[in-house]
Amino acid sequence: MTDYFNYIQAMVVCFLVTLVISPFVVSFMKKEKIKQTILHYVENHSAKAGTPTMGGIIFILSISIVAYIFFKESSTLAGVSLLVFLGYGLTGFLDDFIKFKFKRNLGLRPYQKIIFQLAIAVTVAIFAYKSPLVGGQLFIPFVNLTVDVGWWIIPIIIVVFLACTNSVNLTDGLDGLASGTTMCYALCSVFIMITFMSSRIAGGNAIYIMEYKNLIVLASCVIGAMLCFLVFNCFPAKIFMGDTGSLALGAFVACLGIFSKMALFIPILGFMFVLSSLSVIIQVAYYKLTKKRVFLMAPLHHHFEKKGVHEVRIVVCYCVITVIIGLATLLIEIL
Repeated sequence: MTDYFNYIQAMVVCFLVTLVISPFVVSFMKKEKIKQTILHYVENHSAKAGTPTMGGIIFILSISIVAYIFFKESSTLAGVSLLVFLGYGLTGFLDDFIKFKFKRNLGLRPYQKIIFQLAIAVTVAIFAYKSPLVGGQLFIPFVNLTVDVGWWIIPIIIVVFLACTNSVNLTDGLDGLASGTTMCYALCSVFIMITFMSSRIAGGNAIYIMEYKNLIVLASCVIGAMLCFLVFNCFPAKIFMGDTGSLALGAFVACLGIFSKMALFIPILGFMFVLSSLSVIIQVAYYKLTKKRVFLMAPLHHHFEKKGVHEVRIVVCYCVITVIIGLATLLIEIL
């Protein structure tokens, strides 16, 4: 019960810290006129032009502060996750800052962003492979089985990071979509990780179990921060998270999966993130082959918007589907 209380306490405190920080950041962004530029082809969002951006700073600060306070004993994996979270957040911040500073839609060039992302991903991959706490081990979904893929874990981790960061970034296209979906993802991950502590890793390495608990603390902080951030980010948004926030959240999703050995669960629990990326890949590939489009607009949430579905309904559906998939996964794991 002590562990559960610690998770809930971390979540509540992170919610409150985010609540305190948010008004100051929103006010500062408005004062400095750090505003979102709406791309011309997203005409549905023309009214959102001028909304403050770079709001990811809010939850990056609150999560980093509260998680560090609540980490206990062995917290190497959670600490590295926090550093990676900050590293990707800084990459997104540079992208957002360049857009604001030079008043243009393009921040970091695609190859520059990929270089930053790859550098961090490769570093984490090597660390994970050499760490006795992770190595090449992966939990296989729905069967009580762990496999060791050896050095193959390095390219797997690199792919996971690139997929997660860019998928969450693509999902950040509607008010509250990325923050709401990530919150639901983290919530489902916490319940499954708690289940694993009493099954797959029960009686295992005591140090790894403590590391595992600290990862749950980090996820709990993300849940609390996202829940509060949604107050300011839901429709109509008072502030957008920008690449500052979306890249940081993508890094969190990747780290949580990799260090908990649940990387193979990411495309299941993060199915809505997968759809965002797949819709873009399909759209681009099909257009190059046929000069026709599969979707009215990609990523998929913009297709639904073009169909006349209100963005609030789209956000709710993304969150509900994520929770349903998470509950179904949890039930299968328990049974």
